Amino acid sequence: MGEEGYASIKPEDAVKFVYNMVEKHTEKFRNSLPMIASENLISPLARKLLVSDLTDRYAEGLPRKRYYQGNEFFDEIEILGTELAKKLFRAEEADLRPISGTVANMAVFFAFAEPGDVYTALSLNDGAHISSAAFGAAGLRGLKEVTYPFDYENMNIDVDKTIKMLKEVRPKLALFGRSVFLFPTPLKELRDTLEDVGAVVWYDGAHVLGLIAGGKFQDPLREGAHVMTGSTHKTLPGPQGGIVLCNPKDEDMWKQLRRRIFPGVVSNHHLHHVAAKAVVLAEHMVFGAEYASQIIRNAKTLAEALYEEGFKVLGEHLGFTESHTILVDVRDLGGGAWAAEQLEKANIIANKNLIPNDPGTSMKPSGIRLGTQELTRIGMKEPQMREIAEYFRRVLIDKEDPERVKTDVTSLKSQFQKIHYCFKEEEAYKFWDLA
Repeated sequence: MGEEGYASIKPEDAVKFVYNMVEKHTEKFRNSLPMIASENLISPLARKLLVSDLTDRYAEGLPRKRYYQGNEFFDEIEILGTELAKKLFRAEEADLRPISGTVANMAVFFAFAEPGDVYTALSLNDGAHISSAAFGAAGLRGLKEVTYPFDYENMNIDVDKTIKMLKEVRPKLALFGRSVFLFPTPLKELRDTLEDVGAVVWYDGAHVLGLIAGGKFQDPLREGAHVMTGSTHKTLPGPQGGIVLCNPKDEDMWKQLRRRIFPGVVSNHHLHHVAAKAVVLAEHMVFGAEYASQIIRNAKTLAEALYEEGFKVLGEHLGFTESHTILVDVRDLGGGAWAAEQLEKANIIANKNLIPNDPGTSMKPSGIRLGTQELTRIGMKEPQMREIAEYFRRVLIDKEDPERVKTDVTSLKSQFQKIHYCFKEEEAYKFWDLA
């Protein structure tokens, strides 16, 4: 339908149209292999809360100190969720109110840097998130970016060169985080230098939050970070939202950060999402270690299988990945945009992506980025990863008709329709002793 058609549609037909599109979208993903590294499936118990009465309510401020009445029961949910987050991440402080990972990041920029201040971060081409870029939240705050030297052979920050750079620029805020997060950040190696220059050390763990909580990636708050932000819907399989965790240098640090969360960047904080976050944090306490381990095993298996099928998978000499993410150079096959489009025709959902030192652009990059967290969530393991690698080869190397591959993809996915690593309803009541 063209724009003119949308503009003239009758209200009752608009409702039918929206429902029809949602049904089609749901059916598409039911029959597809979702491999976007920033997505996941929320548990059935958490999903129920998203359509509860909480979705209609407001709760500005802190628990038991609200600006609105009617929050006596939600206050207890938020207090519990906060305590669960602190326990799961072994953090001194936590805040569940940010409504996205980027909003959490905005709060940190506002709390610890003034316009004109220098901050350090990875460049976008080396895997950074857009919120740390000059055209993102950092640039809009008026901050001056200095990027970390990158070691392209080891797919990580160059420690020696970064130590030298940090001593020269003495940043107010040192940000470590990525959208392409293959390997742990060398925080421990940089810790002494960061302390010497007096920077607030901030780790954006959006992509790897569930792996960190499962104890399978790295532990930023023990390795030198004062603040960790993240999304609650990637490797941590919760509702769309954000979180802030903190081991503050002093009491004032946490006060500054909390004031920037509210009233700085959040008003009402989407109560239904906070309730769902609390449930997922509880589930992750029980299932997180097992889930994180299988995510990483699946990623390593898929990366190795893709390599054996003839793909240029980055990080070969390092074991390809230590996270949920795989990065594949497909420039010789047609480029990232072409590859992602062809895979989608076969019901494999991936995204085009820049690779380190990429000669392409963000719309026409050289690579594709893959994640195993959602496939793991529905029970897939190593044998399925090898089968999926064959699908990739058939579509992108053999140039087989994607419609033929789609038949096999749909058949495989039909065997994996249940969400794992979460409570069943009766188990949840038993766990909380509420039956």
